[in-house]
Amino acid sequence: MERAYHKWFSPILQRDMELLVFGHSGRAVIFFPTRMARFYDYENWGVIGAMQDQIEAGELQVFCVDSIDAESFYNKAQPPAARITRHLQYEQYILKEVVPFIKELNNNNYLVSAGCSMGAYHSVNIAFRHPHIFKKVVAMSGRYDLTIALPYYDDLFDSFHNEEIYFNMPRQYIPNLEDGDLLDNLRQMDITIVIGRDDPFCPGNEAFDIQLWEKNIPHQFYIWEGNAHKPRYWRQMVKLYL
Repeated sequence: MERAYHKWFSPILQRDMELLVFGHSGRAVIFFPTRMARFYDYENWGVIGAMQDQIEAGELQVFCVDSIDAESFYNKAQPPAARITRHLQYEQYILKEVVPFIKELNNNNYLVSAGCSMGAYHSVNIAFRHPHIFKKVVAMSGRYDLTIALPYYDDLFDSFHNEEIYFNMPRQYIPNLEDGDLLDNLRQMDITIVIGRDDPFCPGNEAFDIQLWEKNIPHQFYIWEGNAHKPRYWRQMVKLYL
């Protein structure tokens, strides 16, 4: 399958950013990395290889973007308000640099947001905040409120809350969402959420599933046996859901 490496200086982030592109045509997938992971990890873990048939057939073109989580959510050297500000800069990088880059290479006009673990959060949050841009979201092994502390997973904002944090935590903003246009676009989106039954994030996913139905947002919600929070499961999931 075709593989291309790209790197440019991001004016928004004021740093070099890298990504990998797999395939030549088809539905364009922005694939967000796991917690503080890199743009090449899905390839190294065999997750991209699991989709090789679809990629070579021109059904999918996968854009593995890089992460700056270490500069935003996990940057304990910065106050919480600065962490969410840095994340919002990353969102602008995706929307104003990566999406136009994709459109230059791919005229399919069907954009998918996907990710595993922390990447699942990124995929859901950006797609739900900008549903006029994305047609589909596939979120695997994610959590959708980073302010809730769990065993082995911190509240990433140290009990601090502000409006920017609220509007970037899907489990917080979805129940109160009243914007008719946003809701209409969300209801037209193809949404798939997948979690392992023994994953610490499972109760939060179940609550999120209920919140979405209460807003009449159609979606698919799958619970796998076990923890299912590892690449060997993600290799199976991408073949089923992407």
